[in-house]
Amino acid sequence: MSNPPNTVSGSQSRWEEAFLRFETPEQERRKFEGRLRKLGAADWPRNSEIVDLFCGRGQNLVVLQTMGFTRLEGVDLSPNLLGRYSGPARMIQADCRDLPLPDASRDIVVVQGGLHHLPGFPQDLDRVLDSILRILRPDGRLVLIEPWDTPFLRFVLFCSGISLARILWPPLDAFHVMVEEETPLYQKWLGNPEVILARLRSRFGTEILDIGWGRIAFVGRPKA
Repeated sequence: MSNPPNTVSGSQSRWEEAFLRFETPEQERRKFEGRLRKLGAADWPRNSEIVDLFCGRGQNLVVLQTMGFTRLEGVDLSPNLLGRYSGPARMIQADCRDLPLPDASRDIVVVQGGLHHLPGFPQDLDRVLDSILRILRPDGRLVLIEPWDTPFLRFVLFCSGISLARILWPPLDAFHVMVEEETPLYQKWLGNPEVILARLRSRFGTEILDIGWGRIAFVGRPKA
């Protein structure tokens, strides 16, 4: 996850502050590893060239490294979050809508919570997906996990609106701040599931589509 690309510096700082207290790096790594293994990462070739988009402080890259992957890159807009990563991956400060990478040059692109931050929906979603499609090799793979409108997420959002609940469970307060900072973006994303799925399916053949517990997991290959 990374900061919303259209925010001004003040809002960006508040969002990042909340993001950094929402989960510890260890908690974030456990979450990412569980997701990646469920989506088949243990079977990916270890020489795969992998790009982690909206990479934030790079904990997904840490997980991939511990799984044996060595050709890793992370892309994010925030120099503050990128600066918190310590490891061998190449870190790139760039806009994921216009990736500064060569055509057909990468094997796997991973997005764990970044597309719902895009300011212009659905145009910016199209731009990111087209940029991903451009840099992937023909047999490449997109691995995507994003929030999704499910009963579980609605329950979490309801609880995050209760002051006492946020006091009793501080991560819920951090979640509340992050959602509050980007409410129009978040609502537009959650309110357009068919548009999002249509965009994905028009570009990628579906290998995995799993919706539940407030998120969508999608793995796809570029269509010919």
